[in-house]
Amino acid sequence: MKSELDALMQTRNLNAIIVFGNAEHNPPMTYLTGGGHVSHATLIKRRGELAVFFFGDMERDEAAKSGLKLIPYSQYDYEALLEKANKDSLLAGAFRCELMFNDVGVTSGRVGIYGTYDLSAIIGLLSHLKKLMPKIEFIGEAREDSLFMRAMETKDENEVARIRKMGQVTTSVVGKVREYLTACDVRVDEVLLKEDGSPLTVGDVHSRIRLWVSEQGAELPSGFIFAIGRDAGVPHSAGNPTDLMKLGQTIVFDIYPAEAGGGYYYDFTRTWSLGYATPQAQELYDQVMDIYEKLMDNFDLNTPFKHYHQMTCEYFESKGHQTLLNTKAPVEGYVHSLGHGVGLNIHERPFSSFTTGDDQRLTPGVVITSEPGLYYPEKGMGFRIEDTLWVNPNGTIEKLAEYPYDFVLPMKKWKKG
Repeated sequence: MKSELDALMQTRNLNAIIVFGNAEHNPPMTYLTGGGHVSHATLIKRRGELAVFFFGDMERDEAAKSGLKLIPYSQYDYEALLEKANKDSLLAGAFRCELMFNDVGVTSGRVGIYGTYDLSAIIGLLSHLKKLMPKIEFIGEAREDSLFMRAMETKDENEVARIRKMGQVTTSVVGKVREYLTACDVRVDEVLLKEDGSPLTVGDVHSRIRLWVSEQGAELPSGFIFAIGRDAGVPHSAGNPTDLMKLGQTIVFDIYPAEAGGGYYYDFTRTWSLGYATPQAQELYDQVMDIYEKLMDNFDLNTPFKHYHQMTCEYFESKGHQTLLNTKAPVEGYVHSLGHGVGLNIHERPFSSFTTGDDQRLTPGVVITSEPGLYYPEKGMGFRIEDTLWVNPNGTIEKLAEYPYDFVLPMKKWKKG
């Protein structure tokens, strides 16, 4: 949680941190500022003190919403700094950053670097700044174990409420998609038709998904997946826009919207087959549903998350499918890990792959996904079921949004046969 940030800085021997970039769509900056329309900002925080927010004057009202100590860039005479730097804008930026560090009392020690910005600009800035401030050691961290990933791993009640609200948005949109598809007319060759009688494509459905998410006041900053047939068998295929929507083909609908401005995500998947399902598809869907339910019955407090990935692999291998347990980089069967944390990033700690440490556990406060799946692209089918779950303070697992698990969706204007 955010309250743990100073303790984590102490553990990592960080005297200060600096965060670069916009306040929107920039998880470390959003985490500390609350977001808002503040661009090209810089934030410096000394251990044990509030962060200081540096910003452009035009965005002063947005910056003030953060509640942090504010210093506008106009406090520093950039034209004079640019002249001093012989028109080298990177060096001028380093001169300004040196003044900013001095103003917050950071002149030596270990400083962690975070944020989302142009890598070339940051590398150029730091190359100058290291020469200007040789007593500062700038520290980079592996993403999975970074200061912010650790702090974000557990959520407070306000964060969970925001994720839960996104769950309501998500299931509302999924419900609209389901209603739209099942109300379509169906051509004799089992192709769905639009209102004007032309064939309905995956691209048409994509457009409606984007519209309905926007109408709910949310965004899709990381995209989404709505794929049918063979593409449903490739886990991260977004779906071919020109594919026709047809009955009896598996559809993987994986949607992960976020609050507008790059806030908290929700992650959710259902697999559908319109009108009817083939016996083979029904069998594989039932296996995915079976292990999903077994996982829900077995999730236990403080257990390493990867334990459940192992359990999922063992189950699927018992059914004759390849998994990462005994096959390196499989392209069919169960080909990914079980789940991940969700928050300001769509993928956060705890992770569940075999390479993660035992410290990534189902501790109170974590928000995770559980998403077993099976993928057979050459058979023209794929399956995934996913919900976002919260380990609440009393140690029980709570689903943050409810939605049915129907596989075959009956068509309102079509009867088989």
